[in-house]
Amino acid sequence: MATTELTQTVPVLNVLTDLPVTREATTSRVLVNNPLLRVVDFAFDEGQLLTEHSSPRAVVVTLLTGTMDFDLEGETHHMVAGDVLYMAPGVNHALRATSACHMQLVMVDTDA
Repeated sequence: MATTELTQTVPVLNVLTDLPVTREATTSRVLVNNPLLRVVDFAFDEGQLLTEHSSPRAVVVTLLTGTMDFDLEGETHHMVAGDVLYMAPGVNHALRATSACHMQLVMVDTDA
């Protein structure tokens, strides 16, 4: 996985075109990766899921296209394109795509 230097400016274009939804799959692409920040885009086919897990970093999730159910601290949130969730470090969460969708995950290291 390539590293993006903190002093480096990098445009990442055509992400949704370059990361199409694949039948019966979840795919991802790392867009930015350094000690402070990690940005990952995901493409989920309908019905795909991520089982419950947590992150040691603070996390911002933006649903770019489609719909999903996002379980956050025991409560399910039905997300549509444009919705945003913030999670403090260590919060358990899971998700299920209720339609084909794209999601962006931004992880911020709170110790950097």
